[in-house]
Amino acid sequence: MSRATKPTFVDVNSPALAINCPNCGLLTARFGQYCRNCGYSIWPSSRFASAAFQAWREVDPARRDCSRFDLEPPLRPEDQVVVVDFDRKAHELGIHMPPGSSYPIIICLGLFFMALAAVPFATPARLVLAVIGLAIFLFGVIGWVVVEDTRHFPGFEAASQGAHTEAMAAAPAAAQPTETRVEEVH
Repeated sequence: MSRATKPTFVDVNSPALAINCPNCGLLTARFGQYCRNCGYSIWPSSRFASAAFQAWREVDPARRDCSRFDLEPPLRPEDQVVVVDFDRKAHELGIHMPPGSSYPIIICLGLFFMALAAVPFATPARLVLAVIGLAIFLFGVIGWVVVEDTRHFPGFEAASQGAHTEAMAAAPAAAQPTETRVEEVH
């Protein structure tokens, strides 16, 4: 490297790829010649910026994938996998996430047979399709509403009623709702 393009000082210990521009104060690439926001010259030339970047990158092997125009180091493949627990996140946000069920498909199948009963076939065929469709539809609704809800939420209604009654009994009389009368003065 020639002496003219060798940087006089580069803080190679700082892992930052972005700096605040001395002119505008906005975040810009540390080893870019100009600020991306205002065009202020951060380095005297592109060769100085490139030489400074090379010196910075040689210090740590983990920096080998970085570009001098990056604001953050690139993610390694093992860092790119993000696991999100959507059920926990929904619970934190107060969103009800029902468990998966196949009963809606059965309900749709029953609705399909009932819709076929509306097609102008012979009367006995229409009655048979309507009865079959209604039976499948009711099986799906009862399975979804009664069977699955009681299996996934056992005693939910009884527990919530008991907790509400206990909380109201334990609350002091001052906390009970009272009527307030507001009269208009003429």
